Amino acid sequence: MRPPERLASAACAGAVPAVPGILTADQLIATGHAIAADQQADGSIGWPDGHVDAWNHVECAMALSVCGLRQEARRAYAWLADAQQPDGSWPVQAAPGGVVDEWTTESNHAAYCAVGVWHELLVTGDEDFAAQMWPVVRAAVNFAVGLQTPRGEIIWRRHEDGTPDSYALLTGSSSMYHSLRCAITLADRLAAPQPDWELAATLLGHAVACHGEAFADKSRFSMDWYYPVLGGPVRGVAAERMLKAGWDTFVVPGLGVRCVSDEPWVTGAETCELAIALDALGRHDEAIELFEQIQFLRAEDGSYWTGWQFANNKHFPNEQSTWTAAAAVLAADVLAAGNGTGAATIFRDAAAGPGVWQPTEPAACGCPPATGDRSDPVARPLQDA
Repeated sequence: MRPPERLASAACAGAVPAVPGILTADQLIATGHAIAADQQADGSIGWPDGHVDAWNHVECAMALSVCGLRQEARRAYAWLADAQQPDGSWPVQAAPGGVVDEWTTESNHAAYCAVGVWHELLVTGDEDFAAQMWPVVRAAVNFAVGLQTPRGEIIWRRHEDGTPDSYALLTGSSSMYHSLRCAITLADRLAAPQPDWELAATLLGHAVACHGEAFADKSRFSMDWYYPVLGGPVRGVAAERMLKAGWDTFVVPGLGVRCVSDEPWVTGAETCELAIALDALGRHDEAIELFEQIQFLRAEDGSYWTGWQFANNKHFPNEQSTWTAAAAVLAADVLAAGNGTGAATIFRDAAAGPGVWQPTEPAACGCPPATGDRSDPVARPLQDA
């Protein structure tokens, strides 16, 4: 299911964004080239250890496109089409060259394909590319929606034997809400509406915003704190309250955002993502401040260190990761003061459509009082949801 490669040089690309006083366009292009330096011959972009997962791969493809590296971005999307499994998923760990290390498949990895393809259309305006990738997106999103429970959350993975796991993850489901909104918009653009996806998005957004008990307890991770805002299900007053509740736990003044609450470790990707979430709430100045703080992780060649252990003042882990660089590029596009790409509002627009919960009190949804808590993901059995 490989789409034709419509290759273009960076010279043919539109203007690359810049963040005044923080990153120039040339510096952002250098970061794009740092990501491209890790791209393999088959088009895949992996982790420092070499394995590839579809979510991070798509994020890197989006960053390449922002940086004007059209040929490299299209090679990345060609890999995505080539590596897709018949059920619409991607193996959780694949090595360059097509060797699969682990056949478990994750719903969030699959669904993020829709964000990437919609992003590429917004950046380039290439309708032919979007049409060619549509079967890939449709199969991927249907795979993810096939793991949705009656309550609305989406189970995070299928095992190698095809059986679904027993629980959902809040970060993953929040991201999948954004993926569904992008998929729905893409479907409408291509005159192929998917009403079942509209229902799935509404149920999913409601579960994320109002039913924390539906998800396994991963609350030590900062992503579980801000992703309901970043992904779009929670905006407005409820989002402000959510971010305020975890701010002192996760934000280290002058350094950035912790990866986990109980370790002295800030990470570039989480900091950039929180900056994007803040911008989506109209808190642009605070977003800029966070983005500027994290630039100490930028290396001379434009790549980014994954994180910083501030108790012993060392990079941790001792690696430069493509997904951290990609997160920085996407944040720069969002924060580029009006000179971003056509996809600069893709996260801000995640709240479009039904399913966004903005009241002051989540209990206003009218649902029965929740039982159990997130420390016990089977407190409310799925069949009783």
